[in-house]
This record gives sequence, C-alpha cells and structure tokens, in this order.
Amino acid sequence: MSKVWICLFRGINVGGNNKLSMKELTKVMLEAGMTEVKTYIASGNVLFRSDLAEATLEALIGDLVETGFGLRPSIFLITLAHLEKVLAENPFRDHEHKGKAQHVFFFKAPPSKVDRDLLDSLKADSEAYEVTDELMYLYAPEGIGRSKMSEKIGRAITADMTARNLNTVETLKDMATALS
Repeated sequence: MSKVWICLFRGINVGGNNKLSMKELTKVMLEAGMTEVKTYIASGNVLFRSDLAEATLEALIGDLVETGFGLRPSIFLITLAHLEKVLAENPFRDHEHKGKAQHVFFFKAPPSKVDRDLLDSLKADSEAYEVTDELMYLYAPEGIGRSKMSEKIGRAITADMTARNLNTVETLKDMATALS
C-alpha cells in the first residue's frame, strides 16, 4: 500500500509572491502518478499517496513545479508519524494560547547555526521557543506578526525552513490520518 505524505512548500502564495495554483498543482501531481492528492489552504500544503521514495518524490515534485509554474520552492516532505511526533513533543501544548499563537518551523536539515543569544535578545517576555535539529517551536501569544524573533529568525538560525501555525499542523495531521 502506498505511503501518505505531507508536502509543505516554502514561501508559496505569501505576500503575492510565488503564485502556485493548488488546483493546477493537484492536477499535475495526479498526472505524475501520485494519488488522493488533497490541498489545504493556498499556502503550499499538499497531502497525497505514493510508492516512491522520499528523495525521488522531492525531485519529481520540484521538477513538476518548476516546469509547470516557473519556480522551484523548497519542498519539505513529512510523514504522518513525524507530524504526530511533532505535536506530541510540542513543549507548549498545554499553554493557554494555541492555534495561531504557536508555530512550528520545520528544518530541511539540522541548522548550521543557532544563535541563541540573538534569539533571546529578540524574544518578548511573553514568548518562548525551543530549537531541535529538526524544528523550532515558537510560542508567540501576542501574534507572530508582532514577534521580533519571528521577523529575524533567519538571522539567528541558518537553515532551510518553513513555518506553519499549530492550527495548520493539527489540520494536516487530521487530513493525513483520514488518508491512512
């Protein structure tokens, strides 16, 4: 039986940049042999089934997007088991503010640099974070738009990363569970 994958694109349909039609993406992925392709909101979240290996899928999806849409965003392929682990290990899961107050930054590979002093200097009193080799959890109850840490995270952490709020991560887990 084919495996369920969650594919996160970095920087898609954000601020009017890197336009990618989810409807068209679904079509080209189905034509390329992936099955049960489903998208969630327009910011580059796709779930599907495939028998192909992770590296093969990543290259194939990258080629499909580049050929069909003229851009090659970073692609993060995640399994349901990994997403469940991310949620179970969330150090802020019991905090009062959930949903959009909590974000997960997924890393493609372990960061080459994590400047904790810079993160700490940018962190508001109400904020908290935890960084691992795979991701960063950010608790920002005042909102990510007001977070100086979130705004400058690329200066403090050198890694290819993409972020999703907790509501999105939980919805993707539910959608992947339904496909399993």
